[in-house]
Amino acid sequence: MSRLYGVDELTLLDWKRQIFELYADIRADADPRAGWRLWREVRDGLFRSHPQSPLPVAQRTAFPGLPFYDYDPAFRVLATVEPAERERREIATSGEEPYAFTRFAHARFELEGEQTLDLYWLDGYGGGVFLSFADATSGRETYGACRYLLDTVKGADLGEEGGRLVLDFNFAYNPSCAYDYRWVCPLAPPGNRLAVPIRAGERAT
Repeated sequence: MSRLYGVDELTLLDWKRQIFELYADIRADADPRAGWRLWREVRDGLFRSHPQSPLPVAQRTAFPGLPFYDYDPAFRVLATVEPAERERREIATSGEEPYAFTRFAHARFELEGEQTLDLYWLDGYGGGVFLSFADATSGRETYGACRYLLDTVKGADLGEEGGRLVLDFNFAYNPSCAYDYRWVCPLAPPGNRLAVPIRAGERAT
């Protein structure tokens, strides 16, 4: 959910189309690890060659691929979604202005004890579920500001199982502002800072 001034709308549409198709393939695959391997392969290709790559142009040719922890099934959890009192909040971004979201639910799951993350609905762009988080690895092993797990306006949607929300932290990824300051990205709100280390997903670049 990042914005770059002067974007080419059609190349951005193509990027979004490919991401939507990628996550549809992931949800359809019964093997989460295989879906994760496909996710990494496609994203590396997009970062390397797509006009909307978050990477500065000078870094794309020699791009070696995004750094990740090994896939760990322990970090794939199913969350019970509990409605919360709806609150409109201004979430800080990497730019000067915050973005408006509505906190609408809590996602509760077990991962080294019971954990809770807030689910947000993006008020602009036609809406979408957004889940960013920080954890005990942030600023050390992973990007300090936050990582993203769900961003349905951009297609990042891992689906549901048995009426519970799939939160597979192996699919956690850095916002575009981690690669280039020109991108403006919403960060992790205060309620989404986990005390436990999430050694899954994308590592610091």
